[in-house]
Amino acid sequence: MKMADAETDCEPTTTEKDDLKTLRELVDQLYYFRDHYFETHGVEDAGRKQNEVTQEMEKILKKLEEKEGSHRHSAEFLLLQGRCLSVAPGFSSLAEESLSRAVKLDPGLVEGWNTLGEQYWRKGDLNAAQTCFTGALQQCKNKVSLRSLSMVLRQLAAGGAEEHGQRVLQSVDMARQAVQMDVTDGTSWYVLGNAYISLFFTSGQNPQVSQQAMSAYAQAEKVDRTASSNPDLHFNRATLFQYEEMFGLALVGYSRAAALDPAWVDPPERERQLLDYLERLTCLIQNKGKVKARRLRSMLSSLSESALGPCSSPQFCSPSGRKGSLEPRCLSALTHGHNPGMAALGKVVFSLAPEGRMAFTFGMVDSEETCCVVMVYNMADSWGVLIGDSVVIPEPQVKRHSVTHKDQSFDFRSIRVDSPLLLIVNGKRQAARSQTAASVSYRPQRVKFK
Repeated sequence: MKMADAETDCEPTTTEKDDLKTLRELVDQLYYFRDHYFETHGVEDAGRKQNEVTQEMEKILKKLEEKEGSHRHSAEFLLLQGRCLSVAPGFSSLAEESLSRAVKLDPGLVEGWNTLGEQYWRKGDLNAAQTCFTGALQQCKNKVSLRSLSMVLRQLAAGGAEEHGQRVLQSVDMARQAVQMDVTDGTSWYVLGNAYISLFFTSGQNPQVSQQAMSAYAQAEKVDRTASSNPDLHFNRATLFQYEEMFGLALVGYSRAAALDPAWVDPPERERQLLDYLERLTCLIQNKGKVKARRLRSMLSSLSESALGPCSSPQFCSPSGRKGSLEPRCLSALTHGHNPGMAALGKVVFSLAPEGRMAFTFGMVDSEETCCVVMVYNMADSWGVLIGDSVVIPEPQVKRHSVTHKDQSFDFRSIRVDSPLLLIVNGKRQAARSQTAASVSYRPQRVKFK
């Protein structure tokens, strides 16, 4: 028998057990320092957080190195080494090496499999990460493996749309199971919120699923005070807020994420893009797309009920399922919310494709020269409308926006259209190829493992 094997067969002495207990406490304290940083520091210290966490990590690594001689063949010691190195956000080959050795020495080490899976994830090897988390679950059911698998399943790229949809459903189920195992764990609630966002965009954008995502994020903050300091939560929720046209809350979320993680470029960029979009939009509405008065009158002179096209037929089936012709109404006569049995009719005076392509936006002027913005979702990249086009919106959904953020204010009305197939342009329905499923960019992968 090799010396290494002989050493692994030996029971650790009392001193060795005390050493490992002390070292585990130090590693646990390191994670607590990282995850509870903003309980003892202000947001203004966010830029220093990672450097301070790294300094604490290096101190504990030195203590681990001092004990390495007597513990180098201990699975528990190797796990602590790997966990200590894993407190940093990036991939660590040293952590991978320590954790791989730990699980070889003790295949029943669930925490070792979970932390190794995290390292494979950071490395970009999702299949290996999945194997680790699945292996950990085979040892015992635990919330970390469940929520980690939930994240991996949503990220796997193999297979078609149907297969991906099935993985998203499995992802939601695993996230739910993780929450059920510990309803006080904010990380599990956060992962469930992300799973619901994926489900929302892969299953027809059911408003109930969107609300479930919002509720999961709110619950994460309610049960776990550290969740309020998770920039990813604020960013992902802001992304959903923006899609739901809750622009004020979206801006607050992006701003909060940027403050909590100053090195992360996406939140301030999203905030800037949205502010720029709202500023350009309100300017175009006020100026009616900068179309000159004479041209505008000429455009509107050709606007007639003939543009209603199929909406004027008694056989027309509206988006709400109502059968019968629609009554054209001026924009000023529309009420906030749903307008059943009515149709908004006007001419396009400007179009705006915001950065990120979340919605195709255009301005529409009616016969009274009232201008309103229309936001169209789930459109193909090739779809759009041109200045001068006649547009009919069956049973329009009207919303009033009043947004104030960082000394900037925006006030306007809009009509939301969930698909270009719902529009009548120049008297015609839109082709099926005009629509595609929406896709938004959120951050599902940067969950801090414990």
